[in-house]
Amino acid sequence: MLKTQWADSVSADNVHPEYPRPQMVRDSWQNLNGLWDYAITAKTQENAPESYQGEILVPFPIESDLSGVAKGVSASELLWYRRTVELQPSDNRVLLHFGAVDWDATVYVNGTEVGSHRGCYDPFSFDITDALNDSGQQEIIVRVFDPTDDHTQPRGKQVNSQEGIWYTPTTGIWQTVWLETVPQHYISGFRIVPDIDNSTLKVTVQVAGADSAGVKAVASDGDTSIAEVSGSSGETLTLNIPEAKLWSPESPFLYDLKLSLLDGDAVVDSVDSYFGMRKIEMMRDSNGHLRIALNGTPVFNYGLLDQGFWPDGLYTPPTDEALYYDIEITRQLGFNVIRKHVKVEPARWYYHADRMGILVWQDMPSGDKNMKFGEGDMERTPDAAAQFELEYQRMVDYLYNYPSIVMWVVFNEGWGQYDTVRVTEFAQSLDDTRIINSVTGWTDMGVGDVHDIHSYPGPEMPPESPGRGLVLGEFGGLGLPVDGHMWKSDFWGYRAYDTVEELTKAYRDLIEKLCPMIADEGLCAAIYTQTTDVETEANGMMTYDRAVIKMDVDTVRELNESLYGLVTK
Repeated sequence: MLKTQWADSVSADNVHPEYPRPQMVRDSWQNLNGLWDYAITAKTQENAPESYQGEILVPFPIESDLSGVAKGVSASELLWYRRTVELQPSDNRVLLHFGAVDWDATVYVNGTEVGSHRGCYDPFSFDITDALNDSGQQEIIVRVFDPTDDHTQPRGKQVNSQEGIWYTPTTGIWQTVWLETVPQHYISGFRIVPDIDNSTLKVTVQVAGADSAGVKAVASDGDTSIAEVSGSSGETLTLNIPEAKLWSPESPFLYDLKLSLLDGDAVVDSVDSYFGMRKIEMMRDSNGHLRIALNGTPVFNYGLLDQGFWPDGLYTPPTDEALYYDIEITRQLGFNVIRKHVKVEPARWYYHADRMGILVWQDMPSGDKNMKFGEGDMERTPDAAAQFELEYQRMVDYLYNYPSIVMWVVFNEGWGQYDTVRVTEFAQSLDDTRIINSVTGWTDMGVGDVHDIHSYPGPEMPPESPGRGLVLGEFGGLGLPVDGHMWKSDFWGYRAYDTVEELTKAYRDLIEKLCPMIADEGLCAAIYTQTTDVETEANGMMTYDRAVIKMDVDTVRELNESLYGLVTK
């Protein structure tokens, strides 16, 4: 078993204990991570099993070693979870939250179905108040169906037969499960939009249990309140942020935000949050090249392709420390971007990105049965298209408030790509404050804010595309296997090297070729493959277990940082 340095600290009593939703914090919560009963049954089974086959450590997927099971579930089977929790009903409502479940989940409390959800990557919750017993133990059962690549749902790189760039599936609960107590009327969500041109923050608060309610928003800089506004739920409120401190990789400043639900002057409910004042756009530099600009200044976007897989937890990192370690190393290596590749992470990952100052390109996870290197628009059934667009919208809603996210990537390399022009317009309608990368790879359809190609090992300059920035969305992939840190003895990479010295020279050669493309030809971004080795891929900056950084950190940082000064302002 290949494992990370954090695996040994994982136990049933100490598994992802952190508050799972940093942008909307309440004190009244109970973590349900830990040991649950599990059973695998035939797909035809309608009722919960009478007996269970063992225990599983939630929130690790059943296929992972850290789950304690390390067993797959086929498309002809169901995965069941069960646990009890001590909970005394009160005058408040009780919400049961799931960070993410792959893929089709139905939830029962004390034998009553409280709701169902389809989608691997977005959080969901159910109000379970009316299903609770009057006192004592409450039984929670979760029924999961996950067809992986036997169906058309978004699934990223998960496949039943792993090879090359396709990896082990994640089935079932893979993010934190938790209970939250809220009043009868409570804040259910909000949207924030920074406007640095006018030094304001737009805030819209949603409230559950009431058609309209009084709300208040207070922005603070440390212990100092700097702005306050009151109004009604559903109404867009404006906070004036004088002399705003702008968020950037060099200075990732975050303001605190408290939102309150009011009954007259009394506070009924409140949540703590934060925000960053920043603006992302396309603009021309002094040489006329179209660039990605942060806060009105052209910035070369240079980053790592980040798959978000772990040898011991698969989709689930072993600990919160592990979750931010990859971001920390990315920053130490001198990159200013992470392209989160066909996976959506837990909320805490984006929180760490916000506070550590990394720009995030967020991919929509790919879907459909045949995803291998499409050639543009393909046929999609209406149901498959509707599910893709539903999950895309949920992703945007889920991640909208994180300042680190500066770009949405809709399709990757033609994998499940369909109706590109319409879907891109749909993406633009959901968020006009960020850059839309319609297609990354070689299936460009002439829409979106950038023209994005891939070239291995590259680099290569994209052809001109009037009105769009030129992006090298993937290149590199230089491989170096490290004995004792491999998933399997067989490995794969776009180019393979035998020594650290050979690898470093090859990387330096790539950077030197990249320089004139940036300075003279207007390349506005590039993404190197990749952060870590993943399963049989050996082309990471780090080994899969994160134990070895394959090149000297200072050398790589110096090479990377030399790129940023090539962009004229």
